[in-house]
Amino acid sequence: MKIAADRLLGFALIGLAAFAAIHAWQLQIPFSYEPVGPKAFPIVLSIILAALSLVLIFRPGENGHWPNKALLAKLLQVLGTLVVYAILFTKLGFIITTFFAALVLARLFGATWRRALIASFLMVLVSYFLFTQGLGISLPDGYWLSDYV
Repeated sequence: MKIAADRLLGFALIGLAAFAAIHAWQLQIPFSYEPVGPKAFPIVLSIILAALSLVLIFRPGENGHWPNKALLAKLLQVLGTLVVYAILFTKLGFIITTFFAALVLARLFGATWRRALIASFLMVLVSYFLFTQGLGISLPDGYWLSDYV
C-alpha cells in the first residue's frame, strides 16, 4: 500500500514542480538582473523537486507504519506554527515572527524554556544578519512599526 502512496505522491510532486516552473517562467521583470534573475531560483527548485519525485516513483520506500497519535499531534502543531508564521510574517515582521515561531518549535521538540529562548534569540540574530548583510535581502519590519518609522 505504501508503494502506491509513494508513487502517487511522486506524480503529484512532479505536477507541483511543473506548475511552479511554468509560473516562474512567465515572470516578467521590468529591469535586468545580472547574471541571473528571479526566474532562476524557482526554476532550479522545480527541477530538483521533479528529480526527487522521480526517485519516489521508480524507487518507492518499503512499507512503513503510520505515526502514532502523539507524533501526529506534534506534526500538526508544527504545521500550524508554520501556517501562523506565514500569515503573520509581513504584519509583525521578520524578527518577532521568527522569534516566536522558533520558540514554539523548540518547545515542541523538547527544549527547556531557557534553551528555547536562547536558541530562538540566536536564530533570529544570525539569520537576520545573514539575510540583510550577507545576502542583501530586505526583510519586513511589520505593519505595526509603520507608524513609528
